[in-house]
Amino acid sequence: MAMKQEIFIGPVGIGGSHPVSVQSMTSVPLADVAATLRQIQALQTAGCDIVRVAILDRDSLPYFGQVIARSVLPVVADIHFDAVLALEAIGLGAQGIRINPGNIGSPDKVKDILRLANEREIPIRIGVNSGSIEKKYGHGTASRAGAMVSSVMDKVKFFEDNGFFRIKISLKSPDVPETVHAYRLIAGQCNYPLHLGITEAGTRFSGTIKSAIGIGGLLLDGIGNTIRVSLTADPLEEVRVGREILRVLGLMPGGIELISCPTCGRTSVDLIPLVEEVEKRLNAFKTRKKLQVAVMGCEVNGPGEARQADIGLAFSRNKGYIFRKGHLIEKIAPAEAVDRLIEIVGELCRDEAGKIT
Repeated sequence: MAMKQEIFIGPVGIGGSHPVSVQSMTSVPLADVAATLRQIQALQTAGCDIVRVAILDRDSLPYFGQVIARSVLPVVADIHFDAVLALEAIGLGAQGIRINPGNIGSPDKVKDILRLANEREIPIRIGVNSGSIEKKYGHGTASRAGAMVSSVMDKVKFFEDNGFFRIKISLKSPDVPETVHAYRLIAGQCNYPLHLGITEAGTRFSGTIKSAIGIGGLLLDGIGNTIRVSLTADPLEEVRVGREILRVLGLMPGGIELISCPTCGRTSVDLIPLVEEVEKRLNAFKTRKKLQVAVMGCEVNGPGEARQADIGLAFSRNKGYIFRKGHLIEKIAPAEAVDRLIEIVGELCRDEAGKIT
């Protein structure tokens, strides 16, 4: 797959040789500026690279300006139906704009947005969802992916004809095969960075599965430059799932991978809550190192799997066994095993100054 054109949202590069970035959206009322900023800070801590903020009306603009001025992440303004909102958001310092040119107004209004975005040197994401395809492109189920691509490519041509090239594209549907088909089509037709996602994917459970299959499959094809996992859940969950997708695919440097056995009749401890506790506590570590941590519930396959990890814990009925790089380093009471495992992981994540890397 050819390298995509490079754009920047604030300091975050998208396309070119830049790593795939993770995005999410704020979900609290924009008028509550303090709560919005707290959520953005939490998203950054969780590993979010770019945040999108919906501007619903003109009364929201002063609050957006306050958020822009204090946000720890680059902010993209999400705009529908009103070109003035886009113009004002750019004027307030938005580092990117997301619009659907089909619902933003007349061509002249879109041209105004393009002129100002060019002056401010900020990118615009052309976002088309399966539910918002203009009628002239048709939207029967069989042709929806092609219709989305046709719609986007017409918008791309309009942007280019008006001298605007800082473009990012998204083509989303709740249907995974349809979304994948649309992105595969567009990837061969233009060189602009692609924003991946399965729109309206659903709950944390079903939405995670759909997003992992759709986004993950495209990334394995070498398609996609930035992602947003859309869940009916806390935005922090979107970021965690997005980062895990990247980590599993080897597209995120460093990080901790937790592996654990599926449990069976041989499991000698109450493994499920133990592993959930380990996972929760491992989330506290932010490391550039790549570490694999294993937690296994019995003495049959457990020691072998634990030995393959950087740090592993396996249980028998009476003992916990901690392995490091294939070597047994400690035997410990099961009740103390998780605390000790986390302590050792912390040691592995610390640099010479004693700080978490």
